Amino acid sequence: MSDAQSDKTPGLSADEEQEVSQNQPPRAAVLHEIIRAQGDQELERTLAALWWSALAAGLTMGLSLMAMGLFYARLPEGESAQVVASLGYSAGFLAVILARQQLFTENTLTAVLPVMTTPTLVNLGRLLRLWTIVLLGNLTGTLLVAWVMLELPIFDSKTDIAFLDVGRKVMENDISQMFAKGIVSGWMIATMVWMIPSMEHAKIWIILTITYLMALGDFTHIVVGSVEVSYLAWAGEATWPAFWLDFALPTLAGNIIGGSFIFALISHAQVRSDSGKPPSQLLKDDGQPAKKD
Repeated sequence: MSDAQSDKTPGLSADEEQEVSQNQPPRAAVLHEIIRAQGDQELERTLAALWWSALAAGLTMGLSLMAMGLFYARLPEGESAQVVASLGYSAGFLAVILARQQLFTENTLTAVLPVMTTPTLVNLGRLLRLWTIVLLGNLTGTLLVAWVMLELPIFDSKTDIAFLDVGRKVMENDISQMFAKGIVSGWMIATMVWMIPSMEHAKIWIILTITYLMALGDFTHIVVGSVEVSYLAWAGEATWPAFWLDFALPTLAGNIIGGSFIFALISHAQVRSDSGKPPSQLLKDDGQPAKKD
């Protein structure tokens, strides 16, 4: 009798042992393979499919600024207002992720794992192609939705002022803060993406918790922040060079480092270190292939 068998609780029926097995959390290799397979599918999508999905995600992210502004305009001033209004930050993420639209910071983990698993120039080229299209689509959508929110007679003056205040708060960060907070934000989004496959039934709560903490911590995110800061630029309170140089570039660099070079690399190394084999080979050896819905 093996050590594993001798350690089992005595008196369990075969059905009960199967129930125990089914209720075990998925191993890291399984999570890795699920996300890698998803990333591989994203890398195979056509340019048109990526573009329209990314554009839709950028437009949808306007919900975050919209919800925060509406909260702030209707709450009394003070620190407690941020505690409540930060819930609005999650609105865009919930809509984008549940609608399966292309969000750049998700792809700093999902699309990177196939490249780490098979590091070839072809895969690197596929990754850069996806990143470029998705980032351009996201930013085009965010700039467009910010312009619409400013120019069309949709919101009252108090809400318009709240939108400006949200953008002003982002621009209070200097370049080093934009970069450092972007690292944390990228790492948090990658953590969220890693958690979701093992807790699909709690997906909404995972998204809500992670993004709410991002808002409370004032961490910078290239897509949501683009809505907030471009609103300032369209209103004439920030220059477009400041948008690109002071906000977008350092935040983008931080998000990529936090999501790809820290979380994805460490997660991949963790799985690889189990036996020195690629995660897909680990699953093959165990006879436990990753399952996808």
